[in-house]
Amino acid sequence: MSRVYLDHNATTPLRAEARAAMIAAMDVVGNPSSVHAEGRAAKGLVETARAQVAEAVGASGADVVFVSGATEAAALCLAGRGLQASGLEHAAVAAWIEASLPVLEGRVVVGDPARSVVQLANSETGLVQDLPKGLAVSDLTQGFGKVPFSFAWSGVQMVFLSAHKFGGPKGIGALIFPAGTDLAAQIKGGGQEMGRRSGTENVMAIAGFGAACAAAQQDLADGRWERVAQLRNILEKAIETSAEETIFVGKQFTRLPNTSCFIAKGWKGETQVMALDLAGFAISAGSACSSGKVKASPVLAALGYSDDEARCAVRVSLGIETTMDEVLRFAQAWTEKHARANARS
Repeated sequence: MSRVYLDHNATTPLRAEARAAMIAAMDVVGNPSSVHAEGRAAKGLVETARAQVAEAVGASGADVVFVSGATEAAALCLAGRGLQASGLEHAAVAAWIEASLPVLEGRVVVGDPARSVVQLANSETGLVQDLPKGLAVSDLTQGFGKVPFSFAWSGVQMVFLSAHKFGGPKGIGALIFPAGTDLAAQIKGGGQEMGRRSGTENVMAIAGFGAACAAAQQDLADGRWERVAQLRNILEKAIETSAEETIFVGKQFTRLPNTSCFIAKGWKGETQVMALDLAGFAISAGSACSSGKVKASPVLAALGYSDDEARCAVRVSLGIETTMDEVLRFAQAWTEKHARANARS
């Protein structure tokens, strides 16, 4: 029987639209900085993608700076600024900021938005935040394409996202902020990206990024995530029916439609991941960037869970193409292995 991929919050399969755009870009030979016809053709692909990204988040094309991904974007906009954040942020943000904002009933409490960073949605739990007006920075990486967002009406000063979270290629992302903002470039050289991030643009990845943005926004507009949320709820009900002591993190709050983080006390998360992997299912024990680390999830700690509880958490994240059969097969496999784990203990 074929494997079932249920780790879309770590990375998503490449969309057909992104693949087609990237294949077409392979035949464009020019350097986007060159002024001849070949160079202008490559530049045209970059600018088309820039417009697609800008439209998807309600910004202007001049506001979009292409970078290698969310981690580079976070470093570019956070380094040396002395901003505040909560313990829910991804490690790429936490690396630059001390976690000082409290979390109350799943919500980040923001006193000074102009000095604060709040993610749109959490990758481990799926918790969605209400972003206050005037917020300095928001990480859209996990929420983009799954929940509505507009740079224009949100009032956020800077946002960033990464293509591989919504069907684009790995290794490309964007930092989006008003063109007149005083932000010092960290990568200097030829002055590409309007002097804000030097280095020859990754034309192929950028083309795929733009196409994925447009497709992701169409999925949201078409209501395709509503079906995914129904599948997630069916999965949770099936698990709860067989193991009623299971804790579903954030179930009482607004979550991403595809994400379920749950705790089976006494059954370590990494053990669950390995057991389900052998059974043909790909899930995770938290953020992909923290997998393999012994330390319990700081996100779950910020939400008030104990170390023992956090170490027994797993995350199942569905995709647009996930089927009912795949969800039910997973629930059955998890239930059987949970029963065996309980019998051994």
